[in-house]
Amino acid sequence: MKALGHVFKYGDNVDTDVIIPARYLNSFDAQELASHAMADIDPEFVNKVQQGDLIVANKNFGCGSSREHAPLCLKTAGVSCVIAETFARIFYRNAINIGLPIIECPEAAKGIEAGDEVEVDFDSGKIYNRTKGTEFQGQPFPEFMQKLIAAGGLVKYTNSKRRY
Repeated sequence: MKALGHVFKYGDNVDTDVIIPARYLNSFDAQELASHAMADIDPEFVNKVQQGDLIVANKNFGCGSSREHAPLCLKTAGVSCVIAETFARIFYRNAINIGLPIIECPEAAKGIEAGDEVEVDFDSGKIYNRTKGTEFQGQPFPEFMQKLIAAGGLVKYTNSKRRY
């Protein structure tokens, strides 16, 4: 599994309230939620993000309220992976549950800038900054997590294993 795209860069403590503001949580439609992704921190995000793009952030990405909506709206908007120095624990789990790949890698978070073209190899954990010609070593995803992500998240994976 790989991700390849251009980077949107954010700082420390990007909380779920700016990833998907609470005023938009009156919908359960993933496309509707995605149309408001990052609205309070980057109002042009939804107009600029392309399928496969990545988010890179500093410390504590996804802090704040425990909302599954936050990783869901990013994934639906086209984000293929989030790389950060660290993630809030509940965001980390919610991202895996809905099938959004995330990688902690402080060196990559510091060495990648907005607009850089970045490739992530989930098997090896390698992060390649194609723009700068640099490489970082993140934590590879265990096989079971890759299966969850490939299936589209925990619920879809579990449903695919059900016997009728």
